[in-house]
Amino acid sequence: QVRLAESGGGLVQSGGSLRLSCAATSGTLDYYAIGWFRRSPGKEREAVSCISAIDGTKEYDDSVKGRFTISKENAKNTAYLQMNNRKPEDTGLYSCAAMTECGTRTFADSWGQGTQVAVLS
Repeated sequence: QVRLAESGGGLVQSGGSLRLSCAATSGTLDYYAIGWFRRSPGKEREAVSCISAIDGTKEYDDSVKGRFTISKENAKNTAYLQMNNRKPEDTGLYSCAAMTECGTRTFADSWGQGTQVAVLS
């Protein structure tokens, strides 16, 4: 079973960029879709982006389309979320999780602790 750990969060000015990493601490990412999720203050956790395990197809929530880019490097056993043109509403705890494929149930044991991102207006 793959287990993941996030890193790369921090404080950034509105309009700035940040890259989050999602590294496998056990297992391999090769056969999994990886999803990024965000929990913003006062809101439920929401799906931000996902990359397919089969063909690398990428999915994005409308709120981040054109600004965020998801990627996965199997050789490094790491997935990434490049966040450009950050907005204050992007503030939140970002977590990654593994799935059989995008849109399916996440593997509960795969979730990391998350990495906090704050965007200053």
